[in-house]
Amino acid sequence: MAKNIQEYTVDEAWEEIEKNLQADPKPIEGLNVVYQYDITGEEEGTYQLHLSDGKAKVEKGTPAEPDCTLQMGASDFKDLLVGNLNGTAAFMSGKLKVKGDIGLAIKLESLLRKYDTSQYK
Repeated sequence: MAKNIQEYTVDEAWEEIEKNLQADPKPIEGLNVVYQYDITGEEEGTYQLHLSDGKAKVEKGTPAEPDCTLQMGASDFKDLLVGNLNGTAAFMSGKLKVKGDIGLAIKLESLLRKYDTSQYK
């Protein structure tokens, strides 16, 4: 039985994201962007999602200049991953802060929806 996403550490969640994006690169083809997530709370950390030439790579820290930075708590991040939290609602309620190109943040949510996360609930 698959583990509930709430039981994953943020590191494990990022490993799953990278694995899924690499397994099905079609939705990320043609993208060349660096997303940065500043996760707050008990599992605080900074993660970058590099999407380039149909490849995805997750790195901890800030090795590159991000095109879009998203700030949110770890539990909200996990809720967002499984679809229990809508990105727009999170932004409007202050659970999600965006720096940089907000259009890229919206694009990322629609991109992640193309991957089945229901198995992680």
